[in-house]
Amino acid sequence: MAEALTIERLSAESPYLATLAGWTHAAWGHLNPGMTLNDAIERLRGECGAGGVPSVFVAMCNGVPVGTASLVVDDMSDRPDLSPWLASVFVLPEWRGRGIASSLVRRVEAEARDTGIAVFHLYTPDQQALYARLGWQAVEERDYRGEAVTIMRRRFDADTP
Repeated sequence: MAEALTIERLSAESPYLATLAGWTHAAWGHLNPGMTLNDAIERLRGECGAGGVPSVFVAMCNGVPVGTASLVVDDMSDRPDLSPWLASVFVLPEWRGRGIASSLVRRVEAEARDTGIAVFHLYTPDQQALYARLGWQAVEERDYRGEAVTIMRRRFDADTP
């Protein structure tokens, strides 16, 4: 059977909310010491906007969630000058290498661009090459909560599709 991938907006009432929060909490919870899974679920629920910032998206394949990405106001607590952020790009390990992360990033970029955002940011410890291929530029190397990360920027102009 062919795989039918869709990228959908996540609502605060979604049955997949706890699943997605569990994925991102397991992957990056160490960056927020003291945050419980329940805290992560409530935080994600609060990021499920109707459009613009904040928004959460889920990659679905044949009715099963396989990845997620978000557009949020703040993803790096000590850099409030940088906003908004592409955050929580995550694809289940068995689904990686199929372009799902790129599709999620493109969907978040479209959301940002369509709501008038000209510049937004992300940080990553290890996916710089992926984001560079998608048009992101590295702007700062730094330590964030004990992890070496790169802050990257995506700028839209009149010619950006």
